[in-house]
Amino acid sequence: MSTSGSFAGLAARRRSAGPLVQPRMGFSGPRRMRAGLEAVRRARAATVGTLTLDSYTRVKDYASAERALADGFPLNGYPLVTHGPDTTRAVLDGIQGPDFPVQVRHGSALPDDIIAALVAAGLDATEGGPVSYCLPYSRVPLREATVSWARSCERFAELRDRGVEPHLESFGGCMMGQMCPPGLLIAITVLEGLFFHRHGLRSISLSYAQQTDIRQDEEAVAALRSLATAFLPDDTDWHIVVYAYMGKYPRTHGGALLVLRAAAELAVRTGATRLIVKTPAESYRIPTIEENVEALEFAGAAAAAEATRTPPDAAPAPAPDTGIAAEARQLIEAVLGLHPDIGQALVRAFAKGYLDVPYCLHSDNHGRSRGYIDEAGRLRWASVGSMPIRGITGGTREHTVGSSELLSALSYVERTHDLLALRSQDTRTSDELDAGTTAADLRQA
Repeated sequence: MSTSGSFAGLAARRRSAGPLVQPRMGFSGPRRMRAGLEAVRRARAATVGTLTLDSYTRVKDYASAERALADGFPLNGYPLVTHGPDTTRAVLDGIQGPDFPVQVRHGSALPDDIIAALVAAGLDATEGGPVSYCLPYSRVPLREATVSWARSCERFAELRDRGVEPHLESFGGCMMGQMCPPGLLIAITVLEGLFFHRHGLRSISLSYAQQTDIRQDEEAVAALRSLATAFLPDDTDWHIVVYAYMGKYPRTHGGALLVLRAAAELAVRTGATRLIVKTPAESYRIPTIEENVEALEFAGAAAAAEATRTPPDAAPAPAPDTGIAAEARQLIEAVLGLHPDIGQALVRAFAKGYLDVPYCLHSDNHGRSRGYIDEAGRLRWASVGSMPIRGITGGTREHTVGSSELLSALSYVERTHDLLALRSQDTRTSDELDAGTTAADLRQA
């Protein structure tokens, strides 16, 4: 049976164009959610739609979601399960289509109900993962999350029997949003991709979140691409997704746009298929529909400008090798060697500390690894705990990261880009911004 899906073959369809830009937008009211999707579709950019779910749905508290809707209390996302399939079909009717895919983003460690609801509503794309939606966001034991995600993947994969190719994006390249050196991010997203494949998915995307240094990010995405090619089975249709910085965002409008522009340029230079956009408003509140569209159009314009400097269909430029790929490969191979079932291998990896996410307080995480930002602005390991990667990327300095250093690091991107924006007093529009100045220039000032 031939299959089709809104995300299936997305990388091939976008090969000669820049990345698709996508918001993380979600509203509780069906009318507003539909208006948001319509606005995103009309934006002056190549866009993908999003239904981002609310916090109550994330933790299966459907009674609270229903009560909030009855009381007219706005939620911080779309309550997919509570609204039911008929309402969601009406939201999507005439909007979702081959030229405008829509993805559900949710944050749940136990996604069974969400997967069932999105399939019933006629959707075929979502994201998350047994590790990436468990450790940062929940107290659910990793073993329980892994079982739920395995079951959910298998049920999601049944869409293929109806002639629809479902798509699942790993959130593994975004663990904790910040202070996690790239090798671990790459390893987790590739391992989640393998988990998805093991449980029936064939259309998969792998993520990487923009970090603190553009050169390190370029090397990291190149490493992700090479390792995905090496480890994912040949029957996998996969692409790469770049996220605009997921940590503390600049508080000035100009500073936020500098970060977003750098993310768009990173996506183009590394050949990413999609860019998840963050709006300037997100440093202090949930953005409006108009602010989402403005950010999408800005990112699209920045990507188009960068594409004029990158020949169409050109392979991504080779990045310097500081050992990120070797570090990620070592982690992947160490985990795969723990058990033939990848779900059990992931559980054992965290139990042994072979995977250890910095500053993550989940009870199944060892919590012995630490990251820091070096003088050049690159993320490094201060401690690798029990992970089998000591010394691979160099720069590991075994010392305790104090509270003042951690707080400074957490605000590094915010601080440097706000300062750059304030110094430049840049009030120009998206297509007039100077591409030659970056936060790295501040370190030379």
